[in-house]
Amino acid sequence: MSTHVKRAFKYRFCPTDAQAAELSRTFGCVRKVYNLALAARTEAWVTRQERVNYNATSAMLTAWKKTEELAYLNDVSSVPLQQALRHLQTAFTHYFGKRAKYPRFKSRKTSRRSAEYTASAFRFRDGKLTLAKMTEPLAVVWSRPLPEGAKPSTVTVSQDSAGRWFVSLLCEDPSVQPLPATGQAVGVDVGLDHLLTLSTGEKITNPRHERRDRAALAKQQRRLAKKEKGSANRARARLKVAKIHARIADRRRDTLHKLTTRLVRENQTIVIEDLTVRNMVKNHRLARAISDAAWSEFRSMLEYKAAWYGREVIAVDRWFPSSKLCSVCGTLRDRLPLNVRTWTCDCGTTHDRDVNAAHNLLAAGLAVTVCGAGVRPQRSTPDGQSATKQKPSRREP
Repeated sequence: MSTHVKRAFKYRFCPTDAQAAELSRTFGCVRKVYNLALAARTEAWVTRQERVNYNATSAMLTAWKKTEELAYLNDVSSVPLQQALRHLQTAFTHYFGKRAKYPRFKSRKTSRRSAEYTASAFRFRDGKLTLAKMTEPLAVVWSRPLPEGAKPSTVTVSQDSAGRWFVSLLCEDPSVQPLPATGQAVGVDVGLDHLLTLSTGEKITNPRHERRDRAALAKQQRRLAKKEKGSANRARARLKVAKIHARIADRRRDTLHKLTTRLVRENQTIVIEDLTVRNMVKNHRLARAISDAAWSEFRSMLEYKAAWYGREVIAVDRWFPSSKLCSVCGTLRDRLPLNVRTWTCDCGTTHDRDVNAAHNLLAAGLAVTVCGAGVRPQRSTPDGQSATKQKPSRREP
């Protein structure tokens, strides 16, 4: 069965002074249009209980361009401005569907600087990408080839807080096909001492990327705090801090990509725990370490790669006591503090806390797929076993 997977291929590029100025103007206009449309939609709902859709804001944009105050919107390509209105419409759709909070205004200092171009606003020919309102192609560093015969449908240009320029090309990748099926299944327990612990007994060390640069980051942040607000010296100091953060994020993302790709290629079924990271980071003693481990990003990568390559990811209920449950006899301990890394069950089995948790996650995930059992163990069952330990019985002919 053929699949049509759209992938975004992201590259760095070095704009000329004229291109950088044009893109900076476009970023500002995109932010302005988004904020104006959000204010108009909010005002219409608060005062008249009226829902304003994308078509209405598009008509507003045409009127705004004709005013003297907003005439500068005509100086940039109209496509990124229309895309900003579409993104706002998507944000409201998620809000009314109770999948997100109410859209917020974009800030000049903290919001992401980006602009999206559709096929009518760029030309991609012979490996050269030229955007609307520009005469020269972008000097893109093609660090990896695009799929053969690829035709980008959208191009997103962005600049991060470290001042680096990126271009992302969205196109279909025919090379993404389901991998041959394997009978391998693995349970994955995430942690801080070890980033991942597999049910096979393998433990993957936590690189702790933030800790490696913590001293340098603290030094630059102290220098930044002493600079006068609004000064050129403060801008340069802020850039140095941003570059350290970017280096940390790049290393973390590279590690997670390698780990998730390996897990997806080697296993047909991957069982993880459904953690609420946003609540866990409220623990101020562990917040920095949990954020550095990036458990949410790990799960996100694992899920979309599994969908690409025909694998299955099962998330076990967050209240499932994987660490306190004996993976041999099914006995559930009343409590198990975090500082206890090994413990001995009444059946005589000595468990490594993380390996035992990975075993229990795997058993719970397989129970769900095989017999539809819940992932929370029953304290008492007719045969004395947890639901996660039961095997599907064969029906008599």
